[in-house]
Amino acid sequence: MRAIVIVLDSVGIGALPDASLYGDEGSNTLVNTARAVGGLKLPNMEKLGLGNLDEILGVAPTDRPRGAYTVMKEKSPGKDTTTGHWEIAGIVLKKPFDLFPRGFPRELIEAFEKATGRAVIGNKPASGTEIIKELGPVHEKAGALIVYTSADSVFQVAAKEEIVPPEELYRYCKTARTLLDEMGFKVARVIARPFTGTWPNYVRTERRKDFSLDPEGTTVLDLLTQSGIPVYGVGKIGDIFNYRGVTKNWKTKDNMDGVDKTLMVMKERKEDCFIFVNLVDFDMKYGHRNDPAGYARALEAFDERLPQIIDRLEKGDILFITADHGCDPTTPSTDHSRERVPLIVYGSSVRPGRFNERESFADLGQTIAELFHVEPLENGVSFLKEILKEG
Repeated sequence: MRAIVIVLDSVGIGALPDASLYGDEGSNTLVNTARAVGGLKLPNMEKLGLGNLDEILGVAPTDRPRGAYTVMKEKSPGKDTTTGHWEIAGIVLKKPFDLFPRGFPRELIEAFEKATGRAVIGNKPASGTEIIKELGPVHEKAGALIVYTSADSVFQVAAKEEIVPPEELYRYCKTARTLLDEMGFKVARVIARPFTGTWPNYVRTERRKDFSLDPEGTTVLDLLTQSGIPVYGVGKIGDIFNYRGVTKNWKTKDNMDGVDKTLMVMKERKEDCFIFVNLVDFDMKYGHRNDPAGYARALEAFDERLPQIIDRLEKGDILFITADHGCDPTTPSTDHSRERVPLIVYGSSVRPGRFNERESFADLGQTIAELFHVEPLENGVSFLKEILKEG
């Protein structure tokens, strides 16, 4: 038996009741994207019941869904990648991660400059591709490090590989991780962002590296690996959990590479295991750039590949398709949005139809814990009995 969770990064389905606290009233990533492009073509997720969750233009409701379906609310404060994934795995944050909409405090930057021996430029929220275009020439001339943040709780350091070799950049990021922790800043990830090329056509390389906080508590990944059940990550899962509870992780270049690697893992790993997948393009390439047409194409591309994933399921396997937050590309904001997320469940043992709305993403982690008969998590209510066929 295998559990496969595929996180469609940022594919939310409507503002949470507290969305006004985040400036996200009216956000609905799926519905608004569909409306913006004149309708989505998602026939495979439609068959599973996606169109029964909301009025998604082009995705019809069905009287005979092949999957079980509902929506989940986020209980943790925040609306970022780490918070969403940690809660899926069973952790409900009491205190949100720190965000830096006006850049990092001067005392932190000065300590970082002193420790690295390099000046810092930037120090503001920015698109990674835009800030290296803006500041790359200054960086090349002076050797200064480009430091920036985003809507997520991240401390990002960009440098051209020919000026700061990746291994040296990694050392600087480890330094930043230590300083943040020692100075009491709760930052989810420090990210090394090496790039190369010539201005204005710089290209970020595949040697990105994340330095994350350890999860704040026990996750279902911990429980499974401690019980001898492997956890296989695809995409940035390993980074999000600082590789704790992850048996092996495969990095990905884009969504389609993520699907390819998921299919590879499903083909090669037949033992009882948990396969945890993140497909990031929706968020990184389209949500943050307010590109509903690109977002729609990415959704349709995943939907086209979904039958390949379903065909690779074996008897007893359960597939869960969900998200970690929203990132509505139709609103003025380029930030994440505080939204419910869809949850679609499919497998030979799954009873099709709607089941109860979930009050926490942690319900999914608790369900996986029950599925593998490991000890229960501190948070979440299992819905396993709601989705399994009788007998």
